[in-house]
Amino acid sequence: MHQTWLRDPATGNYVLDVFREPHDGDTWICRHDERIRRPYSDIIHYTQDGIPYLVPELVLLFKAKHARRKDQTDFEATVPHMTSTQLKTLAELLARAT
Repeated sequence: MHQTWLRDPATGNYVLDVFREPHDGDTWICRHDERIRRPYSDIIHYTQDGIPYLVPELVLLFKAKHARRKDQTDFEATVPHMTSTQLKTLAELLARAT
């Protein structure tokens, strides 16, 4: 109910994965823990080319639920590039959601 996959009809390959999350106006609400809320302006950043992306602390929060090897690999590759503020936020979110 919260995820939509788009497939290439010619190949059958999945080409896009879209998550639909609850919100209240301009505020995102974590579907795993509704106490976790953030303004979209804080969680959606943009590359220099204008491509939107979700901040890494929330991506890692979602990935922590399953703790698969690939998620651990992503965690290990991402954490060294995060700011101290992002790391603190991630730790706080993980403590609340688990």
